Amino acid sequence: MLRWVGLLALLLFWASTAFAGPDQDSVQTKLRHVSTTQRLKLNDAIDFETATLKHSQDLVETGVARIPYGWMDFCGRRPEECQVSDLPAADIKLTLNTWRTLDRINRQVNEEIEPVSNLDHWGTLADHWDYPVDGKGDCKIYALYKRKLLIDAGFPRQALLMTIVWDLDGEGHTILTVKTDKGEFILDNLVNTIRAWDETGYAFVKRQSQENPNVWMSLAPPHDTMTHLAQSN
Repeated sequence: MLRWVGLLALLLFWASTAFAGPDQDSVQTKLRHVSTTQRLKLNDAIDFETATLKHSQDLVETGVARIPYGWMDFCGRRPEECQVSDLPAADIKLTLNTWRTLDRINRQVNEEIEPVSNLDHWGTLADHWDYPVDGKGDCKIYALYKRKLLIDAGFPRQALLMTIVWDLDGEGHTILTVKTDKGEFILDNLVNTIRAWDETGYAFVKRQSQENPNVWMSLAPPHDTMTHLAQSN
């Protein structure tokens, strides 16, 4: 309730800034000059409040999974990205400022990279994971680059997890999971909006461990895990 009060106050402040004036002409003049930055900040605040209002249960890691070939190949070509020490699991403290950074980088990468299939790009069916060295790529390139930019921006690598899913068409797809104190959110090259994991409609298969990016964990929705435990008992 308090968060919605704060959002309402923000809306009223924006409205008073935009419409204050002695007459209607002044109102219209001020409205025309409301900056794009102000509008974007308001949209960010609304998106943040809406997204974090419902804190979904996190996905459940059910055991160690096979490491994707593409990640192993990426590490072979870029060992400096993978030869890292184990770190304790850490989630991002999600604030309006961190939300804005996530949103900015998600949109930036989605706009900058030209989508192209793995086969058309590299001439092979074998998954090729890399950064967008030529400005092109498929879902893996988008997710890897977002991860890199967010780490460069100061986000902990333990909260930025490369993730494999089945998409809405039943096709394999790679996204970036962001672990926060308000739930798990998805950065996706197919959608500019940041969504909670359970709003994507995807079937989650596996993702990197928070402690070690070279260890991958199988995933299950929390209700599936509870059902399995109940049946076991």
